[in-house]
Amino acid sequence: MAHQAPLNYVFYIAATPERVWEGFVSREANRVIFGGAEFEADLKPGGLLAWVGPGSDGKPMDYVRGKVLRFEPPNIFQYTFAMGQNDKASRATIELVAETEATKVIVTHDEWAEDDTTYAACADGWPRILSRLKTLLETGKTFKPH
Repeated sequence: MAHQAPLNYVFYIAATPERVWEGFVSREANRVIFGGAEFEADLKPGGLLAWVGPGSDGKPMDYVRGKVLRFEPPNIFQYTFAMGQNDKASRATIELVAETEATKVIVTHDEWAEDDTTYAACADGWPRILSRLKTLLETGKTFKPH
């Protein structure tokens, strides 16, 4: 059985790479684009990261957890990605490229296990997250995820 295809997204955000980078790594921006989830991270290769929020029982839970693979501000942020209680990790790579009046954001989410049940949620989630980040950076506000 073949591995699941990589998820690939390209967005253009009318902001500098440094500002877009800050949107991806700051606790404040993450709290806004992830609906209140806290971004906890040791932002260096080998460091752990997690987006944490209340579970259905009200107790804190990891929505996503992983390990930093590459951290090269303001160009490349790569980390392993495991959603919820899933023990299968995939890999997310965010690459920022300066354009004349915008930043090209390239997201590649790959290295999926054949039976990773979070694939569909990520295929739906990435466009929502990137759209919310784009809206936040360009207008100073964003929209509810669902």
